[in-house]
Amino acid sequence: MKNSTSVPTDPLNPPDFSLVPAGLFVQLLRWAHLPDSVLMQARQRIIAIALLAWLPLLLLCALEGQMLTGSLAVPFLLDIEAHVRFLVAAPLLILAEIAMHRRIPPLLQQFRVRRLVPEHSMARFEAAVASAFRLRSSALADALLIAAVYGVGVLIVWRHYVALDAATWYATPSATGSKLSLAGIWYGYVSVPIVQFLLFRLYWRMLVWARLLWQVSRIELSLVPAHPDRYGGLEFLASTGYAFTMFAAAHGALAAGQIASRIFFAGATLPQFANEISGLIIFMLCVVLAPLLFFAPQLAAAKQAGVLEYGALAERYVRGFDAKWLRGGAPADEELIGSADIQSQADLGTSYDVVRSMRIAPLSIQAIVPLVLATVIPIAPLMLTMIPLNELLKKLFGIVF
Repeated sequence: MKNSTSVPTDPLNPPDFSLVPAGLFVQLLRWAHLPDSVLMQARQRIIAIALLAWLPLLLLCALEGQMLTGSLAVPFLLDIEAHVRFLVAAPLLILAEIAMHRRIPPLLQQFRVRRLVPEHSMARFEAAVASAFRLRSSALADALLIAAVYGVGVLIVWRHYVALDAATWYATPSATGSKLSLAGIWYGYVSVPIVQFLLFRLYWRMLVWARLLWQVSRIELSLVPAHPDRYGGLEFLASTGYAFTMFAAAHGALAAGQIASRIFFAGATLPQFANEISGLIIFMLCVVLAPLLFFAPQLAAAKQAGVLEYGALAERYVRGFDAKWLRGGAPADEELIGSADIQSQADLGTSYDVVRSMRIAPLSIQAIVPLVLATVIPIAPLMLTMIPLNELLKKLFGIVF
C-alpha cells in the first residue's frame, strides 16, 4: 500500500506533496458538491465563490434601493473596493493555490533529483515532508483559521480599520456606532470572511512551507561549491517566487481596492499611499523569500570550505605545471603546443572563479522582480487618478518612440 506521506523517488514524477488540496475547506467543497481538485474545475470554483460573495450583495442592495442612491456616500455599484475584492482578488487567491500546487512539488523533488540530501539523512528529510503533510492536512488548523477570520478579521480589522467611516450601502453611522444594512450583514459575516479565509489559509500553507524549508536546512546537505549555478546546487530555490506571484497579485488587488475607495470617496490621492505600497512590496518579498535565507549558513560554510579546498588543489596543480614546463621537467619529446595541461589549467581556474563567486543565499533578481511586478500591476491603474489617460498615453508613446 502506498504511503500518502512518502516522496516518490522517480525524478519524472513530482513528490506526493502539495501545500494546497487538504483540510476542512476541501471537506466543505465536497459537501457543497464543488470540485475539490486544485487543478480541475478551477473555473467553477471561482464562479461559485465569487457569486456566493458578490451576487447576494447585488440582490440585497437592489431590494433595499442602495444601488445608486444619491443620499449614500458610497452606493453599491460605485464601491470599487467590494467589486475588486470579490471579482478580482478572490479568483486570484484561488489561482494562487493552483500556482503553488503546480510549482512547489517539483521544487521539493529537486532535493532528491540533485542528490542534495545524503542517504544517511534521507530519513530526516522524509520525516520533515511527512510532518508538513500532516500540518497542511489539519482540519483543526482550518477551524482555527475560521475562528481567526471572525474573531480578528471581521470584528477588529474590517469593522475598525477597513470599513469606510461614511454612509455606505453596507453601513450607516449612528450615535451608537455603524448600523449594518441587510446587504452589510451578508457582506460582513459571509462575503468578507470568505475572502479572508482564502487569504489566511494561504498564509498557513506558506508557514508550513517555511517550516519545511527550515527543517531541510538543518540537514547537512551535499552542496557542491563549484556547481555552475553558483548556489552550490540550490539555484532552483531562487525560482520559488514564481510559485507565489498570484498570491502577490491578490494582495496588490486588495490594496488597490482599498486605495481606490479612499481616493474616490475620501478625497485622498495616490501619493499619500506611497508608504503603504512600499510596505506591501517589502512585506511580500519577506514572506516569500525570507525562508530561503535558512540555507545561508550552509552555503556560506560550503563556499568557505570550497575556496580553501580548490585553492589547495590549484596550488598543487600550478606547482606541478611550473615544475614541468618552466623548470625543465617536461619530457624532451613532449610539445607545449597542443598539450592538455594548458586547457586543464584554464578549466581549473574557471572552477576556482566559480567557487569564489558562489552566493551565500539562494536569492536573485529573477526571484524578486516577478513578485514586485505582481504586487504593483493591480495598483498601477490608479495612476490614472493623477494623470488623465490621454496625457499618460502621450508620455508613454514619447518614451517609446
